[in-house]
Amino acid sequence: MKGFEYLQAELDEMKKQGTFRKLIPLESDQGAKVMINGKEVIQLSSNNYLGLTSHPRLRKAALEAVENFGAGTGSVRTIAGTFTMHKEFEEKLAQFKHTEAALVFQSGFTTNQGVLSSILTKEDVVISDALNHASIIDGIRLTKAARKVYNHVDMADLERALQESKDFRVRIIVTDGVFSMDGNITPLPEIVELAEKYDALVMVDDAHASGVLGENGRGTVNHFGLDGRVHIQVGTLSKAIGVLGGYVASSRTLIDYLIHRGRPFLFSTSHPPAVTAACSEAISVLIEEPHLIEQLWDNTRFFKDGLSHLGFNIGKSETPITPVIVGNEALSHQFSDKLLEYGVFAQGIAFPTVAKGLARVRTIVTAEHTKEQLQEALNIFEKAGKELKII
Repeated sequence: MKGFEYLQAELDEMKKQGTFRKLIPLESDQGAKVMINGKEVIQLSSNNYLGLTSHPRLRKAALEAVENFGAGTGSVRTIAGTFTMHKEFEEKLAQFKHTEAALVFQSGFTTNQGVLSSILTKEDVVISDALNHASIIDGIRLTKAARKVYNHVDMADLERALQESKDFRVRIIVTDGVFSMDGNITPLPEIVELAEKYDALVMVDDAHASGVLGENGRGTVNHFGLDGRVHIQVGTLSKAIGVLGGYVASSRTLIDYLIHRGRPFLFSTSHPPAVTAACSEAISVLIEEPHLIEQLWDNTRFFKDGLSHLGFNIGKSETPITPVIVGNEALSHQFSDKLLEYGVFAQGIAFPTVAKGLARVRTIVTAEHTKEQLQEALNIFEKAGKELKII
């Protein structure tokens, strides 16, 4: 079919530069090891921090929900698609996050889009960290609000942006809690102090902090002891929680407003029973099985120490997200391919996901990994890294 030649030319250029990538299907469940092309390899690319995607309690909850409530819900939430389990889960989430209320969206991406696009007008300004997630950036693009971007985790630059925006009706500071490509944690206490000084709102995307930081995985707000001082908490249900979806936890006022004005919420069918029941059970697991988070952090320290000892550049990561920064984009993909050949699945990440010259292989360890598996992975990183003269 004619008409897409210009796109094919761009794809051909990606192939020429060595940055074109094909999707890699898994032939197993999402565990510490996965099956790819009939070969079992160590998985270091998944966001399945706690191994909940295949946790027996979540499997059971999902199956029982299908038996009792069916495969789908048949409607959007505001018409006929709100089941009792949806309301019960949101109440459970709000209690877990220490907020008045919570609302579940179809994904973390649509949560950021829905919140930002619905609550801001041309009278307002949004102030965003330079390395915020794409969903935040796209959410900002959907608003008519003015926008300012401050240098990554630079509090002096954030204060400058606040001082320059004093004439707007609402100022809202938006930041990732944990930055998904570098694994560093936002300086939330300083952000909150500046927000209170300049009468601004704070919104934190805890996609990579939910289930990882804070008491029982409550996120960065709880991690820093800031419960009640952050206006909007956004998170995903598809990473450490292990299932699917996103949520916003905040005041009753904001949640009621989003029910009436949040377009992704208004125009998307609600989560099927299996998803909702499994997500709810995941919160119970976080509360009742804290050893999973402890194991995650023990494995994180072991793997980071190993990579650093080998001489890899792992940046400034403070979390289980550990980038192995290579620099050259084609080389990062070659490194990823070589790792897979030797038995480790760790994807290369290049522009536009990260800045040019900062291409990397991003790794995430989980609570499911054994020390033996992680040591085997380190041995493979050493072999591939030396072969490609990265170390």
